[in-house]
Amino acid sequence: MSFSSRIKDELSRQLSPARHCQIAELAAILSLCGRVQISGDNRYSIKIHTENVTVARKCFTLLKKTFNISTDISIRRNTHLKKNRVYAVCIKKHEDAFRVLKAAKLLSEDGEIRENLSVVGNVVVQNPCCRRAFLRGAFLASGSLSDPEKFYHFEVVCATEAKARQIQSIMASFRTEAKIVIRKRHFVVYIKEGDQIVNILNVMEAPLSLMEFENIRILKEMRGNVNRQVNCETANINKTVSAAVKQIDDIILIRDTIGFEELPAPLCEIARLRLEKPEATLKELGEELKPPVGKSGVNHRLRKLSDLAKRLRTQETGGL
Repeated sequence: MSFSSRIKDELSRQLSPARHCQIAELAAILSLCGRVQISGDNRYSIKIHTENVTVARKCFTLLKKTFNISTDISIRRNTHLKKNRVYAVCIKKHEDAFRVLKAAKLLSEDGEIRENLSVVGNVVVQNPCCRRAFLRGAFLASGSLSDPEKFYHFEVVCATEAKARQIQSIMASFRTEAKIVIRKRHFVVYIKEGDQIVNILNVMEAPLSLMEFENIRILKEMRGNVNRQVNCETANINKTVSAAVKQIDDIILIRDTIGFEELPAPLCEIARLRLEKPEATLKELGEELKPPVGKSGVNHRLRKLSDLAKRLRTQETGGL
């Protein structure tokens, strides 16, 4: 089971005790994956389509608990994705369908179905608790969350921009900043920041998934810190080794060209010591000198040897 499916399984078992919150959650599901069929004699029926059995189970439970409606559930194969099943929760009776649409405020004042089952400006999301339930229903209907082991990406896919803007606005009321992008004629509300995803999981009341997400995030951060530290130490070692190799090359050139006898005593001492201890750090070299010298002092002497080697190389090439 994917991480996204585990979240939906947890949310499907979360049932708000208040009827108005149950209606808000159902309104989101109807708006994003519901279809209303109207017969020739103006009779309504509702179908809610989903590829997730837990979502179908949640719809069945909400309709039974909230409206005492027993629904039919049909299963068929997805013609585009042969391995997937599509579940349809059906409300066939006109009276039941009308009652659900009216409670979810998906009917206009004159009793007509709002275009695209629009929930924009819907009074069912006035209370904070109802907004939480609404976001939960929206995620169940058309949301997903990537495997946090790979990357962070939370999204809810909407058919219209108005619905996407509403979900973005509701998220903003919980201090969650979501963005919207158009993908294949759909409007996708998405979040990529780990902290924001943690917040929205908390808003939707998915504590188990939130804890799992946080644990993965902590481990990833620890691994990242260790990798950065190792890379930094490796870079420092490489830098130290490269510097030591160049220093030894310079010192050998000086020894073979003019000899150490021509050097001042401090330079002669550090030159001999560097050849004896090619792997030593500047600090270790300084501690071997008599009297001991700090890192800056050792670096100063080695730099003087480097300048001398540079002049000798210039003389060898005829001043070019």
